[in-house]
Order: sequence, then structure tokens, then C-alpha cells
Amino acid sequence: MKLLVWSALLPFALGAVEVKEVDVCVYGATPSGLMAAAAAKRAGRTVVVVEPSRWVGGILGAGIKPLEDCPNPAATGGMTKPLLTTLGNSPEIIRASFEQLLKDRGIEVVRELRVGAVEKSGARILSASFDYAPFDALGCPPAVATEVGRLRVKAKVFIDAGYEGDLMARAGVPYRVSRESTQEYGEEAAGVRAPVELTPIDPYVKPGDAASGLLPGVTDRFAETVGSADPRIQAYNYRYYVTSDPARRAPLTPPAGYDAKDYELVGRYVEYLKATYADAAELKKRLARIFPGWMNAGEYNYHRNSLITMAPVGISYLYADGDYAAKAKVWKAHQDYLRGLHHFMSTDARVPADFRQETAALGLDLPRHPDTAGWPGQLYVRLTRRLQGRYVLTAADVYNRTQVDDPVALAQYGIDTYPSRRVVVEQDGRTFVALEGWMFVGGAHGPTRTPYPIPYRALTPTEPAASNLLVSVCFSASFLGYASARMEPTFMMCGEAAGIAANEAIAADVPVQRIDPVAYAKALQAAGMLTRWDESLRPAAAKAEAKNVVQAFFAEADDDRDGKVSRSEWEAHKAGWEWLFPKIDLNSDGQINAAEYEDFQRYKEAHKDWRELLRVK
Repeated sequence: MKLLVWSALLPFALGAVEVKEVDVCVYGATPSGLMAAAAAKRAGRTVVVVEPSRWVGGILGAGIKPLEDCPNPAATGGMTKPLLTTLGNSPEIIRASFEQLLKDRGIEVVRELRVGAVEKSGARILSASFDYAPFDALGCPPAVATEVGRLRVKAKVFIDAGYEGDLMARAGVPYRVSRESTQEYGEEAAGVRAPVELTPIDPYVKPGDAASGLLPGVTDRFAETVGSADPRIQAYNYRYYVTSDPARRAPLTPPAGYDAKDYELVGRYVEYLKATYADAAELKKRLARIFPGWMNAGEYNYHRNSLITMAPVGISYLYADGDYAAKAKVWKAHQDYLRGLHHFMSTDARVPADFRQETAALGLDLPRHPDTAGWPGQLYVRLTRRLQGRYVLTAADVYNRTQVDDPVALAQYGIDTYPSRRVVVEQDGRTFVALEGWMFVGGAHGPTRTPYPIPYRALTPTEPAASNLLVSVCFSASFLGYASARMEPTFMMCGEAAGIAANEAIAADVPVQRIDPVAYAKALQAAGMLTRWDESLRPAAAKAEAKNVVQAFFAEADDDRDGKVSRSEWEAHKAGWEWLFPKIDLNSDGQINAAEYEDFQRYKEAHKDWRELLRVK
């Protein structure tokens, strides 16, 4: 029986429908999707990539660096391994690198088309229809498509490589969104967490009057049992660049309908910081955590050690399983919040005058995203839907407590979650505003500092759900398992593994769940995929990590991209460490080069008391 999933929700197409018939249809020109397409193309298959936006590269093309969430490059393999060091370290360069990869490999990408409906016969996907829905001038998706059903793709295998799992969902494949309880998978850190960053500020519209309601930005009162299941998931945010250079700066203007009352919580938090931190430098550091946020590797990110920072909390779950209108609303809410926060921190009298002036001088760094007024074309959507597949990756995998016989790639990162919401906490007769839901278990290297495998079964639905679908980003995992595995290098390797599996399924004319595991393992090996960790790689891992630190430093601080960091660049990015610059600049030429910074890293490794030693030199 044929079934057009969700078709009843859609009007008829407004124009002529283009039909493409290929071996493999990849949805999402994310790094994972591009690796999937490249692997299938390399195997001789016909491929088309369908991308909702105008750009390729996903969040790597928006702001994250390829090596930023890769603590152990020695645990990578396949096409991903060389790309991590050759794609570049700036979003405009990374996008161009991916475009060149597509051109060199002859891979077709059709853009500004999002999945609208999926046609199935039993468990097999026959085709997917895509609606024309161009992003707006500031890089946000629309609530309503301009044209329904513009493209229909028939394929033997479909790969959902999008961050939202929209193709998977429209194919009627089971998935999960919420945080599981501690009981569901025996994960001690699962579910609702104890609130952190407790801050004694009044959360009510009328101070002291609970009946007046909670201020905007406060989700609710904390009343849940720690460890219980919860629908709210971790925060999203932009990974964005700012500058005060008039030649590069695109203005950050307040959104339509801006109301300072929406930022009253921010104002009260600023007052709390002023009363708490008498040292001007420390106060400025704390205020900068609000806006522009945490300087990650040249771009700004959410600052977890601040009650309030550059993105809203408590609304991600509305995006995760929402329809396109809900997704558009949440995406735009992140943009409007950031615009309004900049304006508030530039104008509100409670903010110190010098900080207001510095903030007002900042705008978006236009050359990073020239066609969207400096706005990234991808919101950092940390997780949304997660496939309910044949294997569920959990914290037990992250802790290397499991054994799998079908590994496709390795992952290594801590269990990394950002706040799910901002709550009111009553404690010892006092009222606090706090954050709930964030943790970073094990740091970047993970709790065991040892990579763990991603099983093929985690990329595949059960056969009755969909026999010719692979999911390389929204793969099957618990909330905590996904919180570790959700890094772009892992997605990229899972994408290549999915492309290889698609070829195996097509060649044998079998469902993706029934490919020959021996033949598949050989194909992965032939592609250079690393599927099991070998302790003999530890020395190479340590060497690669040291190189990664150097690359990350230059990505962050080398503003003019001349391969050196000047004193002014150092001081702009390393506030409080001005004294250290001449200690690293061994030839005293006023520039730190890569060799000098590598020497510094070796010195740090050899001398645990390096700060004290260098200060007296």
C-alpha cells in the first residue's frame, strides 16, 4: 500500500513539479550530508543533495571551526580526517571549501527546498517532495513555503543528514525528543538536574509580588524531582562574529517592537553584578559574558557560567519537534533576542557607561556572512529529534562500558549540555533565579579520555519503520548519549558511513538493515574509516592535540589572518594576560608565530608551575 505521509496537511503544488530520479537522495548540505553524498558518488552512484537554505556546510559554514569539537584528531578517519585541517578556520572560507569539494566531485545540490511530504510503499520510501521556502535577508527560515511541491525526488536510498530529522519524521519513523529519566537507561545524570548559578535577584514583574508574574526570561518555578524525565532540552544560539572596525561592521539594530521591559531581568542581573564585583576588570569580564558572550575560537558562543548570556533559554523544545512555523518563530526569536540584548546593553543606564559605549560600537562582522548582513545562515541547533533505531547510544557507551560489533566511526567528547531553562528557586527563605539542565561531564576529552564507537544500528531505523533510510545526524541516542556524540567530526564520519552503506544496500538490492556486515566492514576499512580505538595511537593523539591547541589559538586571535598574532591582537583576545605576550614572543619582533606558540605549549606541559616561573623571568 502506498502512503503519502502528511500529505493531507499540504495544498496542491503551485507550479510545475520537477522530478529527479537518483540512486541516493541526501537531505541536508550539512558536513555530514556532504560526506554522505561524496561517499555515494565515489562508489559510482547518482546523487542529489537537497538543502533548505542557500548555503552549504551547516554550522561549520556558520561559525564553528572543524577542529573545535575534536579533542582527538587521531580518532578520526575517512574523508573527515584530512578535511579537519584543510577546510579552513573562518566560515566564509569553510563554505568556499565545501563548494569546491562539491564542484570537484560533481555533486549536485539543489537549494532553498525543504521536505514537505514523503511517499512510501509499506516500509520503503518511494519519493520525497520538497517545497520552495527561501530564507530571508537575515538568514532565517520562513514560516510558510512560497511554493509547495516544486521538486520530487525518487531514490533507492534516502539519507537524512539534517539537524532537525525532518525527512525522518515525515517518513513516519519513530523518534524521541525529550530528556529521559535516570531510570530509562540507568543514566545517573539523566533527566532534570539540580539548578545551578543560583543568583539572588527578584524574578517578579513587580519586585516582591509573585502575583504580578515572572519576568520575561524566567521559565517557571523549579518543582520537579531531580532525575525525572522532562520535555525541555538544551539551549540553542548563534555562533557569531562581532567587530568594532567600521570597514567590516554591519550594524546591530534593535528588532521591531523592541521593549526594554523584555530585558528587565538583564537589568537586575547587571545591578547584582555591580553590587558583587567591586573590581572594574572583573565586572567588565562578567558583563561581557552577557554580551557578546563566550569568545570560543574567534566567534562568540553561549556562556554557561553566566545566569544570562547571548541567547534565550527554555524555548528549544518548541523548535525540536515543531512544524515549520514554530521553527521559524524560534529561530527568529534567537535573532531578535540577540539584537535586543545588544541594544539594551548599549543603552540601559544600569550598565556602566564605558561598557555601554564599547558595546554600542560593536556590530556583526560582515565579511563572514556578506549576503545576510553578517548573520550566520545556520542557528546552532544542538539537538532536536533523535531516531528510535535498532541501537540506542547512551552514557554507557560514552563511558566505554559497552561492546558493539558494528562500529562505523569513533566519537570522543564530554557529556555536554547547555541550560534547558531559567527557573525560580526558593531556598532557606530566599528567592533565587537559577539555570537548570547544564553539565559538562568529562570536559572536552570525555569522562574516560578514550574514544567509543558509533554502531551502524544507531544510523538505521527498524526495518518495518523504513527499509531504505539512513540517519547520519539525528541518529539513535539518549539525550545524554547524544550530548557527547553530537559533534561535527562525528556527524561527518557518520555521513560517510551512511553513504557507504547506501551503496552496499543498492548493490545487494537489500534493505539498509540487511547489508552484509563483513562486506560493509571491508568497505569502511577501504575508505580509511577508523572504527576501533587502538591504544598505540595515544602518542599520535597527544601530538595532534598539541597541534590542535595551536591551530585553535590562531583561529581565535589572528584577526588579520597573516599567520601571526600581534600584541594588539593578543590583548584584544587575552585580557588579563598582557604580561605573558613578551614571554612567548621569543624573538621580540612584536608578533607571536606558530613555532613560538608551540614552544610555549611544550613549556607549559613540562612545567606545571609555568605561570610562576614565567612571571619572574
